[in-house]
Amino acid sequence: MSVLVYTETEKGNFKKSAFEVASYATALASELGTDAIALAVNASQPEALGAYGISKVLNLSEDRLSVFNAKAIAMALKQAADQTGSSIVIVSSSTDSKFAASLLGGMLGAGYTPNVVALPESTSPLTVKRTAFSNKGFAITEIKSDKAIIGVSNNAFGLIEKAGDAVIETFEANLPEEAFSTQSVSVDKATDKVTIADAEIVVSGGRGLKGPENWGMIEELAEVLGAATACSKPVSDLGWRPHGEHVGQTGKPVASNLYIAIGISGAIQHLAGVNASKTKVVINTDPEAPFFKAADYGVVGDAFDVVPELVEKLKEFKAQNG
Repeated sequence: MSVLVYTETEKGNFKKSAFEVASYATALASELGTDAIALAVNASQPEALGAYGISKVLNLSEDRLSVFNAKAIAMALKQAADQTGSSIVIVSSSTDSKFAASLLGGMLGAGYTPNVVALPESTSPLTVKRTAFSNKGFAITEIKSDKAIIGVSNNAFGLIEKAGDAVIETFEANLPEEAFSTQSVSVDKATDKVTIADAEIVVSGGRGLKGPENWGMIEELAEVLGAATACSKPVSDLGWRPHGEHVGQTGKPVASNLYIAIGISGAIQHLAGVNASKTKVVINTDPEAPFFKAADYGVVGDAFDVVPELVEKLKEFKAQNG
């Protein structure tokens, strides 16, 4: 009984989450005394998973999956699980993986638990800890079905290298046309930027920036930190930033290691969507802004004074420390 893991790719390259779920699957497989096997789709370097303990990679090459298709991915995972005799499937907690995992659960008759933050507390029965109540608390969930799907929360487990060589095996999935009955018409993505989903640091701006013409300092701070840029809902609604950068309960959830909120007061929906971030920093002129109660660190000050000075200090630090 091996542990199967779905490793997401983007234009042939593994996403950061792929290495995190591979690390998780390897650790769990070690506890169970078995191997971790990965399914990779259109991966240009499937052997890279060997560095995270994966013993075998089922490499699926399928032109129709150059754009994500949840039903087809679920079908491929079902066939891979049957072939490898896997009763546990590991996925990330990305939107794509959540979509595919729910379908896979029905196909396998498996219990599915997303947003898991640690290795199982027990493997018999399988018991996991996951975030709950919009990341305000944790729930201990017992999966009673014979098969289980675990969705690992981003940045919760980390990347753990375990040097080794993965056997690369061509995987031929039987994907009928009906698997592609739902298709994406177009996909627009930002290029040459760190994505919110993969970012360890996110720099986010709100209406306190006063207008889109002032967004340059957000982007400059993000560039210095190697961070992704994001915004609050009012900013995207006003058209200052694309809706793809809107984070919060009604936008994209954020589980970064560091979240910097600039000029964001902290509406409850925004706080709920970023609460899983490990360290939260807020910069705001209003000392009574709700975000200060949720933040780990706060700066009461004008962003137009604080952020440029912060950028300069970070540049100086980087220059001195290489």
